[in-house]
Amino acid sequence: MLFSSMIFLWMFLPFTVIVNALLNPRYSNAFLLFASLLFYAWGEPIYVVLMLFSIALNWLGGLLIGKVKRGKGICLALTVLLNLAILGVFKYYDFAAGSINHLVGSEVLKIKNIALPIGISFFTFQALSYVIDLYRGKCQVQKNFLNLALYISFFPQLIAGPIVRYSDIDRQIQLRRMTTEGFSVGFRRFIYGLSKKVMISNCMAQIADKVFALSAGELTTISAWIGAVSYMMQIYYDFSGYSDMAIGLGKMFGFDFLENFRYPYLARSIREFWQRWHISLGTWFREYVYIPLGGNRKGGLRTIVNLFIVFLLTGLWHGASWTFVVWGLYHGVFQIIERMGLGRLLKKAGILGNLYCLIVVLFGWVLFRADSISYALEFASHMVAPWKYGLENALFVRPVFLLNIRSVLVFIIAVLGAGPVQAITKKITPRMHEKWKMSLIEIPLMAAMLIYSIMLLASGTYNPFIYFRF
Repeated sequence: MLFSSMIFLWMFLPFTVIVNALLNPRYSNAFLLFASLLFYAWGEPIYVVLMLFSIALNWLGGLLIGKVKRGKGICLALTVLLNLAILGVFKYYDFAAGSINHLVGSEVLKIKNIALPIGISFFTFQALSYVIDLYRGKCQVQKNFLNLALYISFFPQLIAGPIVRYSDIDRQIQLRRMTTEGFSVGFRRFIYGLSKKVMISNCMAQIADKVFALSAGELTTISAWIGAVSYMMQIYYDFSGYSDMAIGLGKMFGFDFLENFRYPYLARSIREFWQRWHISLGTWFREYVYIPLGGNRKGGLRTIVNLFIVFLLTGLWHGASWTFVVWGLYHGVFQIIERMGLGRLLKKAGILGNLYCLIVVLFGWVLFRADSISYALEFASHMVAPWKYGLENALFVRPVFLLNIRSVLVFIIAVLGAGPVQAITKKITPRMHEKWKMSLIEIPLMAAMLIYSIMLLASGTYNPFIYFRF
């Protein structure tokens, strides 16, 4: 089930909110768990069994870690390995088998075409954070199976994040309370997220999909740039919009989830970009991979190796494909270069630092979106060599690009809304955000955004979510 679907907006969400509000608070967790399992089962009923197995595995693993005095490390290692084994089989087996078969030149491993359970990377990482934090003494063992099940399966952040650490919300699971203020703040956040997704991301997706569907021979420099920037806007508004909806929904039910985006396209370095983009994932890898490997505490060479490992895993986390692996390493290389001295220059570079970061990220998104590394290189070559591939404006020759008045307007709004407007208003009127919130101007505007988003959903079927496949 999608947040941006009519059945969610008109049936599931109102039903869940109303019933949860009428219930005795002591039954809230059990009801929200039921609703979350229903939410997940709506699209993939069979994989509810897999998720329940994951929940049971980590509940039992947590009980063992909390009970035994000796062998806690062994219990943790077994639980982590079993979690990773489940993730590896369902997400990476076919990728590994295909790569090995290609390398040896024959089919030594059979391709099984295993379907990827939606959100498996997200709920697996959440489960891992619970058992690891428990081992570290950062949280108490959760003996109540239903409470832990709710943490792992809670529908707002179940299938596309943000990745919530158990130690951040363990008390909220037991002591939270729904309030009118929390509901209104959450609903406001949900409307903005829905609008970002439906009004902007979907429009940018139509342009990006048409461009990336072209063969290398059909591309021109202009069309390549339009496709790349459109995808850059699509993935930001898609994922940040989903995160806004998830955070808003959590707030409506009494949960406070940490922010997942802080205008990443305003960053002046790749290091800063990852401090602003998918913050929950970056925090997870820093806390559970980078720091345990030694971080930057064991010399320059070890720091480089640790960064390569982290960004290799970051690429693999996003998908079982060599394009994602190379994309992760691509970002890792720039992180290393910045740590070797470029970062100090970027801090003083002003807008040049912003341009550097945008260009690096943009070409990275080409690699992320392309179906193969070879196509990504062809696509990028068209962007940087206009003298070779032509500057003719394909927009007017090929109406397939859908750059009508509406899409151009949305494109402009997308670029301005991805950080520039916020940066300017913050400098001019630092308190404008507080004055704007729930003002006489914002309330009717939000109502109009909600109505228009629902109209768009009702009139069309094009409604992809990029991060569902991760």
